[in-house]
Amino acid sequence: MTHRIILFRGMNTGGVRAPVAEQRAMAERMGLRNPRTLLASGNLVVESGKATTALEGEIEAAMQATFGLKVAAMARTPDQWAGLIAANPFAQEAAAHPAKVLLMVMKDGIRAGAVEACRDLAAEGERVEAVGGALYFWFPNGQGESGIFKKATPRLLGMGTGRNWNTVLKLGQMVGLEGKT
Repeated sequence: MTHRIILFRGMNTGGVRAPVAEQRAMAERMGLRNPRTLLASGNLVVESGKATTALEGEIEAAMQATFGLKVAAMARTPDQWAGLIAANPFAQEAAAHPAKVLLMVMKDGIRAGAVEACRDLAAEGERVEAVGGALYFWFPNGQGESGIFKKATPRLLGMGTGRNWNTVLKLGQMVGLEGKT
């Protein structure tokens, strides 16, 4: 049994709400051990021996049954998470400004043409790179006013969910990666 990081897409946006205490209780009822949450924005860490794809489906079904929410879940092992951290093409920017680097974890891959479309939308030094099936964004002026951020929908990119670098590292710490990446 090992840790699994589970990210929910769109949690606490547009009326999508599931209290974190109730998410942890749901995970316990599912037989997942040691459920913990980070922030109230769709970050759940559990211990499980289940394959990530199977766990995603079970978590999505439980979210529907428990909260009436149809949300996408993306699960990753600690090794997969360490790989995402190590692959960051914006490591220098992340070290200096972690809130301005975004990792987008994809459910079923990146849509064809997505990176090019984002680059066409980029302004004022914004950058995007695809590495190992994930997208990494650098928003030097923050993502709030970014043309990429405003138009980068699942229709353009594929189904995924983004976390700023601060959150990425905190989730890594929750599964014992501190100092290993």
